[in-house]
Amino acid sequence: MTPEEDRLGFFGPDSVSWRIHTDPSFSVGGLRALLLQALHPVAMDGVARFSGGFREEPWPRLVRTAAYVDTVTFGTRTEAAAAVERVRAIHRRLGATEETTGRTYRVDDPDLLLWVHCCEVDSLLTVARRAGLPLTDDDADRYVAEQVTAAELIGVDRADVPDSVGALADYFTAMRPSLALTPAARDAYRLIVLPPMPTWVRYLTPAQGAWGGLATLAVALLPQWARRMYSLPGLGLTDVAAGPPLKAFRQALLRLPQRAQRSPIVWAGWERVAPEQPLSA
Repeated sequence: MTPEEDRLGFFGPDSVSWRIHTDPSFSVGGLRALLLQALHPVAMDGVARFSGGFREEPWPRLVRTAAYVDTVTFGTRTEAAAAVERVRAIHRRLGATEETTGRTYRVDDPDLLLWVHCCEVDSLLTVARRAGLPLTDDDADRYVAEQVTAAELIGVDRADVPDSVGALADYFTAMRPSLALTPAARDAYRLIVLPPMPTWVRYLTPAQGAWGGLATLAVALLPQWARRMYSLPGLGLTDVAAGPPLKAFRQALLRLPQRAQRSPIVWAGWERVAPEQPLSA
């Protein structure tokens, strides 16, 4: 690895990944991904068992997940590899048996890692396009192909990872018979839609209303089949109606000072490799 390759990271400022992961829609896409991921009984069992304190305080896990994605996307290759190794070291130690399926698993089983990856990629791409980020069909395919690297880094065989929008859709079609709304998934849904908050935050700040709005958009933008599994309206009009408020949310955030829109990790990436370029809108 040359110093220049390290500096640019695994994606770089010309990638579609940077465009999507700097867009204000990222937060809604992340919540949608969590809701999709919860529908895999074994993957959800791993979260419920091993994400310490997730039921009581989901915020730290959400922050850690966002920081991980930001580091892999915008960090140097050295920083990204270190973040990946920290996660993989934790995964290697964890495993259990999921009760509803009877499957004994390890958290780093490649098929579980692939499920988490595909939910994330599908969600971030879907929500970004629905929010109004200009992306052609070629851009969308390029994003899915770029993200194969992220899956490979965490431990999935590159050949097994969908590398186009069509391949990603085929993957979800193949996975649907193995998905289920387990008690752990129901708990996760409640935590995502109505997370615990200190009383003073709930009643003296706009946090609850703001989070509720984001969560409502994430739920509405789930695939029809996923909404039906959660016993929510499955009509196509649900996600159609989500379009205007999602676009309004994105435009409102784009009016904020650019440094308020994304994390310090994102800004460090831009300042390292493209100081002359503004954060894409």
